Amino acid sequence: MTILIRNLRRIAVAAGACAALLAPPAAQAQSGEQFVALPSYRVGPYGANGQSFYGGFIDYLNYVNLKDGGVNGVKLSWEECETEYNNAKGVECYERLKSKSAASKGTAYHTMSTGISYALVDKTSADKVPLVMMGYGRTDAVDGSVFPYAFPLVTTYQMQVSAIVKFLAGKNGGSLAGKKIVYLYHDSAYGKEPIVALEAEAKLGKFNLVEIPVAHPGNEQGAQWLKIRQENPDYVIFWGWGVMNQTALKAAQKVGYARDKMIGSWWAGSEEDTVPAGDAAKGYMSATWNVAGKTVPVIADIDKVVYGAGKGNMQDRNKVGSVLYNRGVSAAVVTVEAIRVAQAKYGKGKVMSGDDMRWAFENLNLTSARLQQLGATGLLPEIKTSCDNHEGSGKVKIQQWDGTRWTVVSDWIEGNKNLIHPLFKATAAQFAKEKGITPGCMKS
Repeated sequence: MTILIRNLRRIAVAAGACAALLAPPAAQAQSGEQFVALPSYRVGPYGANGQSFYGGFIDYLNYVNLKDGGVNGVKLSWEECETEYNNAKGVECYERLKSKSAASKGTAYHTMSTGISYALVDKTSADKVPLVMMGYGRTDAVDGSVFPYAFPLVTTYQMQVSAIVKFLAGKNGGSLAGKKIVYLYHDSAYGKEPIVALEAEAKLGKFNLVEIPVAHPGNEQGAQWLKIRQENPDYVIFWGWGVMNQTALKAAQKVGYARDKMIGSWWAGSEEDTVPAGDAAKGYMSATWNVAGKTVPVIADIDKVVYGAGKGNMQDRNKVGSVLYNRGVSAAVVTVEAIRVAQAKYGKGKVMSGDDMRWAFENLNLTSARLQQLGATGLLPEIKTSCDNHEGSGKVKIQQWDGTRWTVVSDWIEGNKNLIHPLFKATAAQFAKEKGITPGCMKS
């Protein structure tokens, strides 16, 4: 019996060893690779948007590996963690992903969620790794003296809404005085972020502003559109997301409100919003900081190189070149260029730390010449950052849906910086006071 027990123990140990060899190992970044954390979302009411954005992001990382062998010989690696656009899950994903690479701590975090980014501002600062909020997040994080590790790159919500007001004023001889504008918005941090700027614009421009919130996820808007019909505004500025967008376009058609008097944010201006709305979307406009289509050379080359090799991330290849896909590519372009900038200072061919990346994001100079070299001319505006300006651009274009595709109908428009920047400077100063932060630029 004793011999039998011993033999059974040996068998059990051997079986356990085999199981350990056969089981997939816990994902860890390989030494010598630049690990990029991706707290993404591909399910839930906003899942379709996340699929395109993160699909484009990953395709570009793969493209750099395939085309260039990485960044100066350093291969890029990544891992996704599903947040479902949920703040608590976003924090859980951050805590999990940052431990995957002691060297990079995840390189830079793109949550594509204002709520999650608010929840991570303090954490990323404490862990010394950049939180990159391209076209979303805390507007006051433009002030790098208070938020050294937070980067609301390209254009903030407040500058975007200011640019939209400037565009609408241009359609009315340069003035909106006496006009009525409804602000229809997602009742969340995302939707509330531009309100202070829009109220300041209304006061300056002497137009009437009516604010109407829509509860998450936004598939019930009957009462809101009844009020809009009663108000009969000259324009509706629309801050929607996900299913809320197509619902609004259909509701506008139902109550007889002209879609060419509706202008949305860049998160309410993708094919995921307009195609499902059918004829109800025709004429609708939105802001954007990236163009759609495969005419952009880098997008066409990704389609050729990555999908040609059978390594594309998108299940639906037809979405390559869509607004949100191209936006994901542009976010990855900026991230990879920041890695390149960091390497130029701290050592080519080396893995960059979160602190190295912070310096790089604060010293970006993505010029038109560099964008041309990357094949990204027109994909996004030039970006030049500093400690005082973590935004780096402040410009948008306006696009219009013609029934089948998005057509750009404006040049780059910059919001009223003299009006908007003092607003977030004030809130940044208040944040610093509450947190006991002494504002100041970090030394390299």
